[in-house]
Formats: sequence, C-alpha cells, structure tokens
Amino acid sequence: MTQTKPLVDIVNVVASATIDQKLDLNDITKKFPDVEYHPEQFPGAVFRLKTPKTATLLFTSGKMVCTGSKSEEMAVKAVNTVVQKLRKGGIKIKKNAVVTVQNIVSSINLGGKVHLEKAARTLPRSMYEPEQFPGLIHRMLDPKTVILVFSSGKLVCTGGKTEKDVYRSVNLLHSLLEEKDLMIYD
Repeated sequence: MTQTKPLVDIVNVVASATIDQKLDLNDITKKFPDVEYHPEQFPGAVFRLKTPKTATLLFTSGKMVCTGSKSEEMAVKAVNTVVQKLRKGGIKIKKNAVVTVQNIVSSINLGGKVHLEKAARTLPRSMYEPEQFPGLIHRMLDPKTVILVFSSGKLVCTGGKTEKDVYRSVNLLHSLLEEKDLMIYD
C-alpha cells in the first residue's frame, strides 16, 4: 500500500524587500503607535498586520523582512500593504517595494513511517544522530533545500525559494524513500 502524494502545508514564508530609500523609524512609531520599536534591543521596527497575519521588520536602510505568511503571494501582499499603510500615514515612500522570497518552511505528512536507520545509510548527504536530534537531516542539492525526516513520516522542508521548489524536493525525496523501500505503511 502506498500513498500517492505527500500532504504539504506551507507554514512560513520569509521574504526580504527594499524600497530603495531611508526610513525614519522614530517618525513611523509616532504615526503608528502599534509598531514596536526598541532600538536598544534590536535595530528594526516590527509592523504587524492582522490580514494577512504577518510581521514585517522595518530597518532605517529601507530594507524589510516579512515573516509569517503562508504563500509567496501573501508575502508580497503583506509588504505592499505595509508600504501602503505607511504612505497613508504620511510617510513619504517614492518607489514600490521589491520583494524577494528568501525561505519557505513547510510541514509534510508522507502518510507512512520511515525507516530512519536504513535511510541514513542509503540516502546521500544525510545525517542521523538520534542521541542529538530525533530526525534525519537530508540536504538536497537541486532544489537546494534541507529536509528533516522523522520516523513518523512527518517532514519539515526548509530553504526553498519557491513553492515549486518545496513540492519538487518533497516529491523527489518521497520517490527516493519509496524506491529504496524505506517507507513502512500500516
């Protein structure tokens, strides 16, 4: 018995953005009391949105980092919403933000258990040290991702730059596990 497709759930998309101009974070916090800014602890201000539910870090350099979105589109939308809100609040921003996805983290269920001991001996670029960490760490070269594999058949994939990368990584690994007879189905 085999499962056709792994269930992939994108849990966090991290995107960087730039507006190519300096930002006055003190001015922003005056105009937006909800924005968190404690320069003595961290050089960036945190601009949280309820929809899409994200946190965007703003830096004086005009660079931004958006976390918490569940898709590439949502990350772009969140950054554009922050820029729009800043403009409406009287912060002059000349250019639109240029957004780049840096990392996609997803959680996957293969629907069967994985034989980790055997997988560690069979899969290239894999590390399994159960005394230190309960999962196998598999580094994929193309697409360049890191996948944590747990005996339960649950995976965590990180490092993908596109959702397509994530699906490709997961499906390649799943096929490899099937092919090498490393999956255990009840």
